[in-house]
Parts: sequence; structure tokens; C-alpha cells
Amino acid sequence: MKTTQSKLKKVRILVNRRSGFIWSFKKVQQAFDEYWDTPEHDLSYQFCKDSEDGRIKALRAVEQGVDVLLVVGGDGTISTTGATLIGTQTVLGAIPMGSGNGFARHFGIPLKPEEAALDLATAEVKAIDVGCVGGRPFFATCSMAWDAAIVRSFQKSPVRGILPYVFAGVYEFLDYKPQPTRAQLDTGEILEFPDPLVFTIANLTQYGANVHIAADAEPDDGLLELVVARKQDTPTLIKNLFSLKTRALAELPRIEYRRFRRLRVERKQPGLIQVDGELVDAPAMVDIEVKPQSLRVLVPRKID
Repeated sequence: MKTTQSKLKKVRILVNRRSGFIWSFKKVQQAFDEYWDTPEHDLSYQFCKDSEDGRIKALRAVEQGVDVLLVVGGDGTISTTGATLIGTQTVLGAIPMGSGNGFARHFGIPLKPEEAALDLATAEVKAIDVGCVGGRPFFATCSMAWDAAIVRSFQKSPVRGILPYVFAGVYEFLDYKPQPTRAQLDTGEILEFPDPLVFTIANLTQYGANVHIAADAEPDDGLLELVVARKQDTPTLIKNLFSLKTRALAELPRIEYRRFRRLRVERKQPGLIQVDGELVDAPAMVDIEVKPQSLRVLVPRKID
């Protein structure tokens, strides 16, 4: 079988056993052994207990000259672990085992890990942009309003897909109080939002679970996408919620949409934000910027 590149010889597989639901690592390992344990590759396995453990082991992989780090986990694991590879020659390969898998869905990586192992064995290396919010990297999306609060309830759901997003959204909406938000873009434009309900910055096209945010988001164009909906637009959001599996939020009427390289966001108070599916505390003022083509990733080859 033809491999990605003859130069990518030292391959390490880093597995987060806690990602996803009940699954068989033995079955996944069989796929790796079949497609990656070849005369061209030096293959090894490691496991991470949490995001910090994964970050440390990814850093060690870079220091040891690993050419490809295949991360088995959800968007959070892929993001926090992959962030260590930014600006290095180590290539990130994402084997999706999370709930949303927005990173994998954007690039067309199969959601079954054994199929992903096969596709990435013949993938090409692509340099992609990385977003940074307050210095913290993100690959897919960062959210700062009700769209961040949804994650809190969605993470508790034993079911995945758009319906749990709906239920989580309804639950969080009942108590959510929007706070005035000011956005200053690198173009000089200043936007004032008295009651933002959705305030998302996207590097890729979707949150995950086939919920699309910005159809025009490209991973290597040196730009990020700002998508904002106000609370008064709630009826529009509800009416079109299920269409977000095929249509992006940015395409709906009355939605504010901008493209930028740098953005300063000022909120009235500090609060939680969502970063690639993980909730983190953020100050009232945060700076967001793009690091163009700073991460090397494996992307399945397109069949014409």
C-alpha cells in the first residue's frame, strides 16, 4: 500500500481511552497494525489520561523527532494535543472518537476509527491555519455567548447529534442572559452587540455533529470567520435549526458575518467560552488572531 510520504517514517499513536463511548481499542489497533505497521514506518503506541497528559506526551513526541502523531480522541483532545505541534515539523493525524468530531468532518476523515486509519495511511500533508483566543489555540471554533453555554449541557448528554444540541440549547436558553459585546476588527470596523445570543469565531465550517456555522471557512486562507446572532433573532434560529446540517448559520437572514485576521472582543464581564468543544474561563477582553498555515495535518486525498 502506498503511504503518505516516504519521509514520514517515525509514527506514534496517542490514544485517549476516555473519548467517545464504549469502543474496542483492539479493533482500532488491528487497523493501525495493518495500515501503518509497515517496513516504511517505525510505529509506537502511547495512552493519555487527560488533556495535560496528552500535551506533555505530544511535546515529547516532537522532541524525539516523531514525524506523525496520530491522535485518537475527540475535538478537545485533538486540539489540546495538536496545539503542541504548531510550528513544528511533526504532522498531526486525527482519528475521531468524540461526540462532535468537527475537525474530522470538515476534512472528510471517516468517523469509524479503523476507516480513518486506512484513509490517513494514504493521505497528503496539508498546512492549515490555527486560531488563537487569548493565546489559546483552536482548530475549529471558539464561542463566547449562548453558543458556549450549550456545550455545558451537551457534554452531559448520553446521546450525540443535532437533537441533543436542541435540548441543550433550550435548557441553557432559559437562564442565559446576554451581555453587551464589542468587537473591533483589524479592518478598523467596530461592531456593537447589546444582546448577542451566538458569538462564534470559526476556522473550519462546523461546530461538530454536522452543525454548520460558516460555509465559506477555509483552513488555509489566513482568515477567521465571525458569526453573530442577536437574541431578537431567536425565532430565525429556531426555525432553521435543523437545516444547519446542510446549511451554515452564517447564511441565515439577519446574521452578522465578517472575515478577519485579528479581532478584539470586549464583554461587560468575564465568562466561559467554548474552545473546540472545551469550556474555559476567559477575561472580559480577549484578543483573537489567526496563525496562517502553522500546523501540518494529514488530509485524505480527494477522489476525482
